[in-house]
Amino acid sequence: VQLQASGGGLVQPGGSLRLSCAASGSSFNAIGWFRQAPGKERKFVARIMWGSGSTSYEDSVKGRFTISRDNAKNTVYLQMNNLKPEDTAHYFCAAKTGGHYSTVLPRGYQYWGQGTQVTVSS
Repeated sequence: VQLQASGGGLVQPGGSLRLSCAASGSSFNAIGWFRQAPGKERKFVARIMWGSGSTSYEDSVKGRFTISRDNAKNTVYLQMNNLKPEDTAHYFCAAKTGGHYSTVLPRGYQYWGQGTQVTVSS
C-alpha cells in the first residue's frame, strides 16, 4: 500500500483546509489521519472504515473536521473547518490492512504516508 497525502498549508484561525490521502496497492480495512506537533507524540485525529464508511473522531475535532472517502478514486479526505492554532501539526494518513490494535492507535496501522504540514496562524 502506498499513501500520498496532500492539501496542507498556512491558514488563518477560523479558516479551512481539505487534506487528501490517495491510496494505492492492496486492499485495506481503514484509513486514519494522525497529527504530530514538534516534540510531541503522534495523535489520532479521525478514521474511516473502508467497507462500511463508519467514522470516528478525536474529541477536539468533532464538529469541525469531517473525514470522507471516494471509493472510485481510492482517496480519503479530511475537511478541516474552523481551524485553530492548536491544530498546527504535521498530518499523516495511514492504512490499516489487518492486526488487532485499535484504529485510534498509531500501532493499529501498517502503512504510512509522508504527511503534509498544516499551520494555523495569523
